[in-house]
Amino acid sequence: MGLSRKRKKELRRLQNDANRLWESQQVLVNDAANVARAASRQLGNFGREQVVPAVQDVYDHRVAPVVERSRKVTRNVVDNRVVPAVGTLMGTAMSAWDVANQKRRAMAQGSRFVPARFVPEPEPKKRGLGSVIAIVLGVAAGVGVLYAAWQALRTDDELWVADDPLGNPEA
Repeated sequence: MGLSRKRKKELRRLQNDANRLWESQQVLVNDAANVARAASRQLGNFGREQVVPAVQDVYDHRVAPVVERSRKVTRNVVDNRVVPAVGTLMGTAMSAWDVANQKRRAMAQGSRFVPARFVPEPEPKKRGLGSVIAIVLGVAAGVGVLYAAWQALRTDDELWVADDPLGNPEA
């Protein structure tokens, strides 16, 4: 069975319409790709010109000062609290080691052990006002650093909304 001339003519017309539609879609896709490339360039420019300076400003004015204060407080606590405490602990340990060595030598010689010096047991220290203030400042500085980092890195919807609505580009 063959197709009639009328059907063949309709099929050719339909094929021509489909080819024209395909070509127009290719042009449309090409135009959309060009617009996407231009938008990508503009987004990169916006990031370099608007977002990066804003983030840098927030870092310079909010995060960096808090980090610097935290560093100073930490250095102060380490220098004035930790190092002396470790030094005292090491001194006590070395004294105990010396007493143990003296006792060992005395027992090896068969004589009675008499310690060279009496090491009194240190009284447990209570936390003073200064150490409580240092701990509170350290915790506050840590919270400040975390808050500043959160403010700098959170998604801010207002940052991405343009002031003036974009119009249709003039071609």
